[in-house]
Amino acid sequence: MSERNTRKIRMRVLMIGDVVGSGGRKAVTSLLRDLRAKMNIDFVTLQGENLAAGIGLTVETVTEMLEAGADVITTGNHVWDKREFIDHLDDPFLPVLRPLNYPTDNPGRGASDDSGPIAVISLIGRVWVGEFDSPFAVIDDLLAGGFGQGKPIVVDFHAEATSEKAALAWHLDGRVAAVVGTHTHVPTADCKVLPDGTGFVTDLGMVGAVDSILGVEVEGSLARFLSGRRQRMQPVRSGLINFNSVLIDIDDSTGLTTSVERVDRQVEV
Repeated sequence: MSERNTRKIRMRVLMIGDVVGSGGRKAVTSLLRDLRAKMNIDFVTLQGENLAAGIGLTVETVTEMLEAGADVITTGNHVWDKREFIDHLDDPFLPVLRPLNYPTDNPGRGASDDSGPIAVISLIGRVWVGEFDSPFAVIDDLLAGGFGQGKPIVVDFHAEATSEKAALAWHLDGRVAAVVGTHTHVPTADCKVLPDGTGFVTDLGMVGAVDSILGVEVEGSLARFLSGRRQRMQPVRSGLINFNSVLIDIDDSTGLTTSVERVDRQVEV
């Protein structure tokens, strides 16, 4: 029997939205193993830039999510917020990606094709987010160099503007399996497969508290708007938590997507 005949015809990838603080981590730990088993999921990505107290990552919080069932952790503009973690971005045993379109002299890497059957790219947007290299040009160069050859490629685009996210997905249609948006913490209802086989959703959403403002305590966020001053905002640690994610079915023979559907749950932690 050939190698192709022994491989799965369909691959299932679960991509999880921004996980906010300890409440979000508890929800992932509570739900993910069971979801992987019941839905026959082959690979899991998780947006982790808010893992530690709502901003940044630590070795401990990353390890917790890997043990819960995540395969690769993507990030965004908060990847540098815990200074003690920055050096760990170069750790080959921690599959954590910082956005590819940061300047290349930064620690870490923005893409991985050695962490399992799926290649993953992390990008950050420029509209209302910051001054970075063009995500369009950077990913074009990466793909032209043969990245992920022979594997389906999924992209986490950590961006604010819905138009920028959609534009990148259309730009990459037929060249990657999926482009999913993160950053806003608000799940969108526009899951679709583009004409040439790239799956897309504007935003995965978050794993964070129902009774919150984007996963943080209402009082701190509200006070900032009322006073005009920056306030300390704490993630909600317990209560009813939204678990937002998207399930992507990929044809193993083409590396492109056949279906995209939301997988949203709630759990008390």
